[in-house]
Amino acid sequence: MGRSGVYARLALVFGAASMALVMTGCTAEPRMSPADGKLAVTVSVVPQQYFVERIGGEHVAVTVMVGPGDNPTTYEPKPAQLKALSRSAAYFSIGVPFESVWLDRIAGANPDMWIVDTIEGIERHPMDLHDHYDSEEGAAGAPDPHVWVSPELVKIQARTIYGALAELDPDHAATYSANLDAFVAEIDALILEIRGTLAGVADGRFIVFHPSWGYFAEDFGLEQIAIEIGGQEPSAQEMAGVIEKARTEGIRVIFVQPEFSTVDAETIAEEIGGEVLLISPLAYDWLENLRTVANTFAEVLAE
Repeated sequence: MGRSGVYARLALVFGAASMALVMTGCTAEPRMSPADGKLAVTVSVVPQQYFVERIGGEHVAVTVMVGPGDNPTTYEPKPAQLKALSRSAAYFSIGVPFESVWLDRIAGANPDMWIVDTIEGIERHPMDLHDHYDSEEGAAGAPDPHVWVSPELVKIQARTIYGALAELDPDHAATYSANLDAFVAEIDALILEIRGTLAGVADGRFIVFHPSWGYFAEDFGLEQIAIEIGGQEPSAQEMAGVIEKARTEGIRVIFVQPEFSTVDAETIAEEIGGEVLLISPLAYDWLENLRTVANTFAEVLAE
């Protein structure tokens, strides 16, 4: 089955009334914030806050674990954050690396809190190591956690979020459903817009420091070449391989997340006579951020 077929099948599964939510714990009634009467929930990364607020609207109060500027690969929750989980009715996990270490402790901080796996049913792909990482045997086995940079995969996540909110707060289920429909319609419009933006790109290969744009690249026919894999700094040999590949491919721009060091990227840019540009997959306004990133790719890759 092709990728589009997989998406269609998953969309049907997650759109059904019996959508598969992975939850633990149970609450007799929705847990509301005493200050404003909103449903209190927690998410791992900032884009999830945007997703939950688009669907929950004025009826949810969202707390983010990994805040702006923090690195979800190495993040350690603060004691105050773990304590604050006692007020959450649900935790929306997304598979970022810090969860593999902390999710059990997060769940233990509030046994009544539902743990909602927002990537349930999503096939995560291994990090693509490309030619200059061929010597790292087995490194490709680590799954790419950046599922929120794919508009197609975000539609699946949005349906899972809707199902959880409707279950936790059935009084506002109709509102959540309407908000979901509006959000999915905007995502579909964004997909068409980005395809138009990138239509003139003949060579879609781009270099990034941290491989966070793989799913976006898959959605829109681009090719991500990563410098760093799995939080590991590149060796001198790997750096040389990236430099040679950039020269061969005529690549002059290295993309870097603001959450990561730019030192290695700047070294490569200097060697190839190029430049470093910052793009982040962790911005709050997800729709506008992907639109901006697409425009940046179109401009850079057209040169």
